[in-house]
Amino acid sequence: MQLPLLNSLGEAVGTIEVSDGLFDVPMNQALVHQVSVSHMANARQGTSSTKTRGMVSGGGVKPWRQKHTGRARQGSIRSPQWRGGGIVFGPHPRDYSQRIPKKMNRGAIRCVISQKARDEKLAVVNELQLEQAKTSEMARVLSNLGITTPALIVTLNPQDNVIRAARNLGRVRTIPASQLNVLDLLNHDRVIMTEQAVRRAEELWASADTKVDEEAQGQRGG
Repeated sequence: MQLPLLNSLGEAVGTIEVSDGLFDVPMNQALVHQVSVSHMANARQGTSSTKTRGMVSGGGVKPWRQKHTGRARQGSIRSPQWRGGGIVFGPHPRDYSQRIPKKMNRGAIRCVISQKARDEKLAVVNELQLEQAKTSEMARVLSNLGITTPALIVTLNPQDNVIRAARNLGRVRTIPASQLNVLDLLNHDRVIMTEQAVRRAEELWASADTKVDEEAQGQRGG
């Protein structure tokens, strides 16, 4: 599969051949949904807590006798219907985390990034050249690339100048290729990847079957 290769000015400087095992995978909506829900569940702290009637203080004495008062019978002033009483069916600390099999996570990443490529929402740049680590510099690069929607910038390794230039742009996030994930891909309309980040992503996320085929072709060619 061939993708246009751009520079920081938004000009096409050639094409880049990318792995079909990462950038040309059919969409599996059920898989992507399951993995994204798991990611969101794993991000939950699960620290919400309420007290039941056995946890609140007070209420050791029956407020009034059982009969002949004209009022409803009560056993404790800390029952749920009383002000200051316990909470019924309230939240308690719990673990919301869900295990995500590696194959499912990789498959979902392939699906989403392939869909970005098909929708022409993936831009591959040879490198991100910033004269200074300033917000205006990053805004200029995004403008050159024609990006006005939320964008995800993927680099080979964390680049301090890119991070500092993008951190004040509310709809822009920067991550290294090794931390590519389904939620960030779904939450950002456009994806910008450096050429080195593409190669690193192929090493990590490309289909194993495709890697075997490419290695076999290389051996035959040699």
